[in-house]
Amino acid sequence: MFRWREIKAHFKIMNPYITFGFILFFAGLVVGGTNSTFSDYLEQQISALGDVANTLQQSDNPTLAFMIFIFLNNTIKSIFIIYIGAILGIIPIFFLVMNGMVVGFLLQHVAQTNGTGDMFQVVLGLLPHGIIEIPAIVIACAYGMKFGVLLLKALGRLIIPGKEAGKSGPEIEYFMIRSIPVVVILTVALLIAAIIESTISVWVGSL
Repeated sequence: MFRWREIKAHFKIMNPYITFGFILFFAGLVVGGTNSTFSDYLEQQISALGDVANTLQQSDNPTLAFMIFIFLNNTIKSIFIIYIGAILGIIPIFFLVMNGMVVGFLLQHVAQTNGTGDMFQVVLGLLPHGIIEIPAIVIACAYGMKFGVLLLKALGRLIIPGKEAGKSGPEIEYFMIRSIPVVVILTVALLIAAIIESTISVWVGSL
């Protein structure tokens, strides 16, 4: 199950979903940065994150509090999104687009209010942990979309039985087995990202 060769082979199978996941994220980023239709909702999301940050800042050890919160928040959501993808893969798609929109809106808002210099500073603050965190979230959503496609195929085979009627069970079982190493890898990656975000990224953002 945890042999690197098998994990790597399954990632190759997942490449189309992972690529599509990155496309969705960056499409959301562009929409969030250029379209004001969702500005009220996105402002509420950023404001809520600001409230959480202020609460954590008041703890006895803000760095540790930030690290634990970021790690648990991202890890629980990522694991949840893999298996909730069973709902036809819709939730992972929505999750990716909305995350991209929040980042895009934040960058546009900072550039508009404080200038491109501050926007560049925000980008620098996002980069240290973002290069790990964003791919991890995209991969989690890619697996969620794949799970949704598998269950949609299974549903179709039940409605219209054919020669492949018996394939759904083994396909879903194989997916579930292969998803376990991915969950472990994502958990470790998101822990590293949380440590970086609560230390290095905070330091970069304060410069």
